[in-house]
Amino acid sequence: MSSESVRAYVGKRIRELRASYGETGISQEALAAELKVATNTVSRWETGVYEPTLNDLERLSRFFGVSIARFFPQVEEKDSRSQKVDALLRAAQALHQDDLEELQRYAEYRRARSIQKGPKRKAKA
Repeated sequence: MSSESVRAYVGKRIRELRASYGETGISQEALAAELKVATNTVSRWETGVYEPTLNDLERLSRFFGVSIARFFPQVEEKDSRSQKVDALLRAAQALHQDDLEELQRYAEYRRARSIQKGPKRKAKA
């Protein structure tokens, strides 16, 4: 997926979340104030002129109470049940709920970063 189409997809998700926030939605101005960014920045994110940084997406995901992965199209994994993922899942089962939620946010952040950067880097041996 090209960076232009990812920007457009991210912009659409921001617009949808903003429009459905609360009972009546939240304006670009109010969202910008909450995130401490310029109003035109939110507008440019939504139109795909600007690409939000991962930190911006993390702040948006926390504000709207959604996963950062919500801002990216689903990407199929070739080997989603590798031994490393299984080991991570086993280790995560013993975590406290707060730690588990933080681990999930971290994994989603890293996934978003890999999508935003494009093709996968080579795996370490």
